[in-house]
Amino acid sequence: MSGEVPGSQERHGDSRFRRLTRGPRPEAVPALVARACTLVGVLNVAAGVFPRFRHSRVHAIAEVLPGALGPFAAALALSSGILLLLLAHGLRRHKRRAWRAAVVLLPAGAVAQFAYRHSVIGVLISVALLALLLRHRSEFTALPDPRSRWRALANFILLGTGSILLGLVIVSAHPGKVVGDPGITERLQHVLYGLFGHEGPVAYSGNTSWTVGFSLGALGMLTALTTIYLAFRPEHPAARLTEDDETRLRALLDKHGGRDSLGHFALRRDKGVVFSPSGKAAVTYRVVSGVMLASGDPIGDVEAWPGAIERFMDEAKAHSWTPAVMGCSETGGEVWTRETGLDALELGDEAVVDVADFSLSGRAMRNVRQMVKRIERNGYETRVRRIRDLGERELARIQQAAEDWRGTDTERGFSMALGRIGDPGDGDCLIATAHKADAEPGPYGDLKAVLHFVPWGKDGVSLDLMRRDRAADPGMNELLIVAALQAAPKLGIARVSLNFAMFRAALARGEKIGAGPVLRAWRGLLVFLSRWFQIESLYKFNAKFRPRWEPRFVVYRSSKDLPRIGFAAMQAEGFVTLSLPRFLRRSAAQPRPCPHGTTEREVQAA
Repeated sequence: MSGEVPGSQERHGDSRFRRLTRGPRPEAVPALVARACTLVGVLNVAAGVFPRFRHSRVHAIAEVLPGALGPFAAALALSSGILLLLLAHGLRRHKRRAWRAAVVLLPAGAVAQFAYRHSVIGVLISVALLALLLRHRSEFTALPDPRSRWRALANFILLGTGSILLGLVIVSAHPGKVVGDPGITERLQHVLYGLFGHEGPVAYSGNTSWTVGFSLGALGMLTALTTIYLAFRPEHPAARLTEDDETRLRALLDKHGGRDSLGHFALRRDKGVVFSPSGKAAVTYRVVSGVMLASGDPIGDVEAWPGAIERFMDEAKAHSWTPAVMGCSETGGEVWTRETGLDALELGDEAVVDVADFSLSGRAMRNVRQMVKRIERNGYETRVRRIRDLGERELARIQQAAEDWRGTDTERGFSMALGRIGDPGDGDCLIATAHKADAEPGPYGDLKAVLHFVPWGKDGVSLDLMRRDRAADPGMNELLIVAALQAAPKLGIARVSLNFAMFRAALARGEKIGAGPVLRAWRGLLVFLSRWFQIESLYKFNAKFRPRWEPRFVVYRSSKDLPRIGFAAMQAEGFVTLSLPRFLRRSAAQPRPCPHGTTEREVQAA
């Protein structure tokens, strides 16, 4: 005897029918539409390239989605496919402008489809997708990302290169129609001519030359028009610290700066900031490749952190940015995960030396002690002072030396670097310099190495940068760190934060006896990557000074976001540079706060 309740099957069937008629969940619509655009974009590109595929039944469906211009066959199918691929990413990220473009293109595609093919099915699919977008328009509210003119150059290079490669495929996709046997040079010449709307050296029989010519012309026009659009559209610069923002942050650091060694780095002027409603806490950030990247712990009163974190998350949601935090402390990670539901992963350890416990004596410090003594015997001397105690000429010489001794074209650093030396507001910063009086006079006098520290509350400093003359003796950094630690008591400094060591725990445990094969393999990979990134070397350098290790964490929304966050962090830190050449760069825009999320009182005050 069946145990089913009478009428249960009918109710179950009604439930499934209601789910089908109700459509997808609202939060799933952007991803669904984006996947559809991506698929149809690929199909349209394939239809525009390969002659046989162009007449398939699948292409009749592809033409009804945004940008499809079926009556113009291969050329317009090709360009519409590329536009769909570009549009899909914006739809996935809930971008309002992508939604507007789709809403305009869908009815246009439906009208064109009906007028050319008299296809009622095509019109119905277009109308259904348009209705889906209109019904769920509240899901597409994300504001624009920061943008600048360099995207026009990037678009020209990437799309131009892609057009040439795709053009070679188009020219070669008609084997039975080509007259003669043109070589790769002639085919490439035909592509380049075709991109500019001219006939090339390759000849075809029948109407194939028109198809190839229109396709190549469409690629060239698409590259030109998108580049012109990106070059002349209004800039939307990233938020920067204003003078008022910096003043408020310095006031918070004066009260609560001793909590986090990375607090002073929040004063980088290429960061934006959001304050808690009470103004007692703040989170600084930078937007890189769609990732809203905060660094360190929030600034200010711990009790006000949730308010600042909420404003940060609201800002990320408004722009559909991926929220992430690099290098927060254990306390900061706990607050972030509790307030936002994000996850945390240990990123590495910060080396902190307690001045009272530091000594060069003992077997463990033998190597450092011998190195320092040897350098001192070679005639080097050190000076440790506050920035405010330097004269203008000496400060200018140090600034120029630090600039010239930098090993890269761009200043590296974001979460643990200030990016400047000698600013009038940074008088409490510490500078340690190495000099050699008997050396041959150089452009910087007897200056041979520089270490710069930023304040960490009232009784600490945090290492900012290390620069040295490449011709100086090895061990300059060790010499200056020891000098700073020995001079610290006279300057009222009780703790010194050194470099951050990524994956320090894995490196330390992986080299111990009894480490398992997985841990040893992970350590081996880190050692291999150290050829390009200072992973193992920074750990070993920090370990020389017998520090205590403070764990630092990355906070993220989903594990699938980690590769994107990692790439954005590398961009922010300067390991990956995506910018215009110097001669094409415009003067920097005036700093301005991000308009979203400001309170009514702040708007009225502005």
